[in-house]
Amino acid sequence: MSDIIHLLPDAIANQIAAGEVVQRPASALKELMENAIDAGATVVKVVVKDAGKALIQVIDNGKGMSMTDARMSFERHATSKIRTSDDLFAIRTFGFRGEALASIAAVAQVEMKTKQQGAELGTLLQIEGSEVKKQEPVAVPEGTSIAVKNLFFNVPARRNFLKSNPVEMRHLVDEFQRVALSYPEVAFTFHQNDMEFFNLSSGKLSHRIVGIFGKTYQGNLVSCAEDTPHLKIKGYIGKPASAKKSRGEQFFFVNNRYIRNNYLHHAVANAYEGLIPGDAHPFYVLFVEIDPSHIDINVHPTKTEIKFDDERTVYGVIRSAVKQALGAHHVMPTLDFSLDVNFSENIGRDADKRDALRDEHRYKGEDERGAEVKYKNFQSPSFQRPSVSGWEKLFEGAEKFNAPSKEISTASSALDDLDVLTFSSKANEEPAKSPLNFPDPRETETGTVFQVDGNYIVAQMSSGLIIIDQQTAHERVLYERYQRQLSKAAGSSQQCLFPQHVQLSPSDFVLVMDIKDELHSLGFQIEEFGKDTVLIQGIPADTPMTNEKALFEALLEQFKHFKSELSLDTRENLARSMAKRSSIKRGAKLNPAEMESMVGQLFACQNPNYGLSGNKTFVKLDLHKIQAFFLK
Repeated sequence: MSDIIHLLPDAIANQIAAGEVVQRPASALKELMENAIDAGATVVKVVVKDAGKALIQVIDNGKGMSMTDARMSFERHATSKIRTSDDLFAIRTFGFRGEALASIAAVAQVEMKTKQQGAELGTLLQIEGSEVKKQEPVAVPEGTSIAVKNLFFNVPARRNFLKSNPVEMRHLVDEFQRVALSYPEVAFTFHQNDMEFFNLSSGKLSHRIVGIFGKTYQGNLVSCAEDTPHLKIKGYIGKPASAKKSRGEQFFFVNNRYIRNNYLHHAVANAYEGLIPGDAHPFYVLFVEIDPSHIDINVHPTKTEIKFDDERTVYGVIRSAVKQALGAHHVMPTLDFSLDVNFSENIGRDADKRDALRDEHRYKGEDERGAEVKYKNFQSPSFQRPSVSGWEKLFEGAEKFNAPSKEISTASSALDDLDVLTFSSKANEEPAKSPLNFPDPRETETGTVFQVDGNYIVAQMSSGLIIIDQQTAHERVLYERYQRQLSKAAGSSQQCLFPQHVQLSPSDFVLVMDIKDELHSLGFQIEEFGKDTVLIQGIPADTPMTNEKALFEALLEQFKHFKSELSLDTRENLARSMAKRSSIKRGAKLNPAEMESMVGQLFACQNPNYGLSGNKTFVKLDLHKIQAFFLK
């Protein structure tokens, strides 16, 4: 029997590796940007076309490569960072496995131009599907430029699995933001189809956060820092008011490498306990510096997951650091609002501060030695109690004002001569007081519906009573209405008296442009209004015209929340989000006509029994159940 095991050809092995490393255009962008950072670049320029499907180009001013290094960089497992196995546990750079460029070149057309600092000529290298097409000297600026064209051109099946351009563009922006946040001292630019998305100059981390997420974060950042023998933490957290329903603005960096870790996210969320709702997520950009020997980063192909040898200690330090930051900036209430928490921690070690604190909080009836001082010493010598004698003179001559005037008496006598007719009205009758707290019959003229606690509608049926949760029921009614509008694109709109502009983050702007047609079907009239800004001209006709900007922002936030939590298509997600945000809330007072309309609309739905979250919309109390309450 012949042997059946053989080695894979390099081209196929590279394509298999590309399946792990290069999942979409954003994966290639991440690898190229990290290589630029490892090369010591201070300026990085990113150019993408057709959401990265046609072109992903990264240009840097790093140290560049020689002709031999340029050729070797496209070989599998070729790296400049690993010499021995011990180096795997002392890694502080990004790329080290040596598979990124080889994997990208296996599924794309790659062109590299690189030149070392001080060299006369650089190198041009063109590779298609792991096959070198051209290698020659060329005159180029110092640094490296890598262009990835026609990604997955030789793997049509993989290309067919790519999402729409707005979705892929959103992933590209996310990867760009992570690398840009981790290195605020590096200047970055990002262009999509010749349009500038980002232009970030080098500077502080706080400036980088504002440059990426917008000026709304300028007043919502709280500095967070902690230094322990085991690890160091620095960065910024958001004030509780900036917490959002959806995740996506939470960033952890370990040794400047972006990671995902639900356990550490729980540490931050736990520090906000009592300050934000349970389903909200705070904003944070936190950097953890730790000895590389205490972590293992080689546990995931994309290196976004790592292992700590003592994860509980890291959890505790992060939670403590966030709590301290919230308290130090008076975001979290303390017992003494006039006392600085940092001041009180060191009060025992500083005699001057201790004396100042004692003077501030000394009882005013004590002298410098703490002895009691008589109260008279604290009375102002110029203070005199006003005299109240002679008050009787204020009422002298008041009798003439109490006597009726001649004109008034004449008018009253004239009125007595006229016949005055008085018509009785039940509106003037006082309702009879009852010892029991029955609802006023005039509030429920029909006698069919009434409201309990501002949350529930009680309606009378022939067989008993029905109790309806008004918010859950209204969400069901609106959800089915918006579903019909989206399927028929027949949502009516009401024009805004004063159109409002909404400044969005670049990723949110891309998302809005992606669902613009569906929003128009609901009744929103939205136009582009400059960079990352939209103008709201109209909103759905059946939505109360209160705050169009707040409604739109809440809808977008709810849409992102459902997108991260549930696997829904765009129309289903929009219908749910709009129903959730525009429904009446608990505690809203309804008149009998509104309650009757709500009951009628609920039972006209296709599925009136359950709300959007699976809870019941109503419960029935049959006459037999009611009668059973009173039988022994």
